[in-house]
Amino acid sequence: MSHSVRIGILGDFNPEFRSHHATNDALQHAAAKLKVKLQSEWIATPSVLQPHAQKMLERFDGLWASPGSPFLGTCGGVQYTLIECARNVLGIKDADTAENDSGSKNIIIYPVECAVPNRAPGAPKLSGAGPEIRLRPGSYLQSLYLADTVVEEFFCNFEANPEFEWCSIEAGFPVTARGPKREVRAIESPTHRFSPATLFQPQLSSKPEKPHPLVLGFVQSAADWKRKRLDDGILA
Repeated sequence: MSHSVRIGILGDFNPEFRSHHATNDALQHAAAKLKVKLQSEWIATPSVLQPHAQKMLERFDGLWASPGSPFLGTCGGVQYTLIECARNVLGIKDADTAENDSGSKNIIIYPVECAVPNRAPGAPKLSGAGPEIRLRPGSYLQSLYLADTVVEEFFCNFEANPEFEWCSIEAGFPVTARGPKREVRAIESPTHRFSPATLFQPQLSSKPEKPHPLVLGFVQSAADWKRKRLDDGILA
């Protein structure tokens, strides 16, 4: 493939965060497996509020934790996907996360209810390899894993408030993965080319010799989207 696949990662890169390095690495694991060239670029969060934001985002073939073409949201990515659905699809303008302490009556994301046992000192309530996750049969997520249940790594203190789960469904993002107590662990849009959003972080378990299937699917989708735009003459 002569052109590189360009992936934009929405977030403020912090070299002290393991998950940020893991995100870069997981993309390259998948690119090597698929034999495609891949360039990734972190996008500072304030920039998406600027007038040129849409044009800037259009430079990418896929976006990690940002709305756009093929899309993947992980950890905070799924939290803000749910808030976006509530605010801009359903019109709940004050939908928010409890982490912001905004005083809103519509808290879509709230503190993790059940902490995992034996977690590291000072680690988030939901961290490390969490309890088994059940995938919804027939979902895109299940087709990537080729499994009905999986175990993944987490690093978060906040999760979807079950009282507002209807927002995700009404906005066209049904739940596709649940924890042992039916907690929301992933959502996706069945009408979008690629749009899984997960509370767990697949990048944390990706390896050079075994790219994570979710990241692999994301990079493949971005490469396919790039090829289609080239074939259609949209890109020079």
